[in-house]
Order: sequence, then structure tokens, then C-alpha cells
Amino acid sequence: MYDVKVYYLATEGEVKLSEHFKVREFRCKDGTDPVFVSESLVGILEAIRLHYGAPVHINSAFRTPQHNTNEGGVKTSQHTYGLAADIRVDGHTPAEVYALADQLLGEHGGVGIYDTFVHVDVRSKKSRFDYRSKK
Repeated sequence: MYDVKVYYLATEGEVKLSEHFKVREFRCKDGTDPVFVSESLVGILEAIRLHYGAPVHINSAFRTPQHNTNEGGVKTSQHTYGLAADIRVDGHTPAEVYALADQLLGEHGGVGIYDTFVHVDVRSKKSRFDYRSKK
């Protein structure tokens, strides 16, 4: 159903998944191997990178279930399946990135806006959410 591939950070961390993204950028921040990455997710992130002509920084992508719990993620987080990334784009606000991701994903995928980043995932059903702090 999903186009998730398994890579090994130790031996494949420098493998290019697209013109601008390598396996290591999707690794779990707890340093574990392997790394699960959806090809569709890479495609969406590459489209965002090309649209803005600016670097897309991945704050968090694949997470092991334990790391996801430590980060306060929900039990069914798309990160644990290799389907999600939390990103920021140089020179662009989260609102701008959210709007573009929403447009690119259309009637499927998840897009969430936070104060400093945007969550993007390639789940089959559409989900949109706003977790910005209320000022």
C-alpha cells in the first residue's frame, strides 16, 4: 500500500533519495538503524524544495516507537511508519509552507502547522491540523 523503503544509516546514510535529500536526513534522532522512508514523502519534500528554490530542513522524520513516545508523539504517528517529516524552509513562514503542502497533497495526506515548522505526511486520507500557540 505504501512505498516505504528500508535503509541502513551505517551503510546507506549518504545515499541520495532525490536531488536534494539523503537517507541520513530522515534518520531517527535517537541514532538507531534502520531508517524507513516513503518515496512519496521524498517526492513531496523535493517538490517543496524546487518550488521555493530554498533548502528544506527536516527537524524530524522517521521515529522509532520509543523515540516517538519520548517526543510526545501520538501512538499512531505517521513518523513511526516512515511517512512523515516535520520541516522548515529557509526564508518562508510555516503558513506559506503549510499552504503549499496542502495544495500539493490535495485530498490525501496530512499537513499540520506549528509555530516554527510544518508537519507533512503521506497517509492515504486527508488530515489538516493547526497546533500553533494561541497568542
